[in-house]
Amino acid sequence: MNRSIEDTPIVFIGAGNLATNLAKALYHKGFRIVQVYSRTDESARTLAGQVEAEYTTDLQEISKEARLYIVSLKDAAFVELLPQITEGRQNALLVHTAGSIPMSIWEGYAERYGVFYPMQTFSKQREVCFREIPFFIEAQRPEDAEFLKAIAATLSENVYEATSEQRKSLHLAAVFSCNFTNHMYALTADLLKKYNLPFDIMLPLIDETACKVHELAPRDAQTGPAVRYDENVISSHLAMLADSPALQEIYKLMSKSIHEHHQL
Repeated sequence: MNRSIEDTPIVFIGAGNLATNLAKALYHKGFRIVQVYSRTDESARTLAGQVEAEYTTDLQEISKEARLYIVSLKDAAFVELLPQITEGRQNALLVHTAGSIPMSIWEGYAERYGVFYPMQTFSKQREVCFREIPFFIEAQRPEDAEFLKAIAATLSENVYEATSEQRKSLHLAAVFSCNFTNHMYALTADLLKKYNLPFDIMLPLIDETACKVHELAPRDAQTGPAVRYDENVISSHLAMLADSPALQEIYKLMSKSIHEHHQL
């Protein structure tokens, strides 16, 4: 590995799900995480301990000596804290990890800035393999884009440059394919609990559904009563959901969407 990249002093501003996974992955690749900031003492201390870094819960105590600051905060907190995050760090490269925030958020606050966006769902309790996770890079300066791509390439085989508009579209698509899908799992768990059945019995079905789209187009992989619009089955299912108008509405909308998509 290029020593100048490996020796880059990095500060993480944020210690949530994404920051935890990314900081640990970089640390295991030999990068120097010098400090972790989080609003809560427990989160900052825990992540710092995992990557041999100092930690702080005070924005005024964030180091000004790092070369790279990776900001991974909730969108609203990031916007609110932006002036304090950038103050006194004009010579450093500042990046955020959000899919939904444009790079232009940095304008007027920093001279060198960009985006370092790994598109994946992250949880603190579960380590992920970064090798296949796509990274989407954007930077105000071409040389900083190359620097960020080099860092991402130490973790992943899939590193791309993407504009803010492209990343925004990726984030929207990810909400459909990940967040909405996981919510369906949560609703499924509630339904099964109602009938005294464990969620685990759905795992082979969930796994096969996910595996199929590695080989088939999602449209071709679709099965179920909504494809053919089997009114008998659909009516029976809606009757079973009579005590939950919200679930009935979701079922109707999804069934209608599936059927219409297959008529195109």
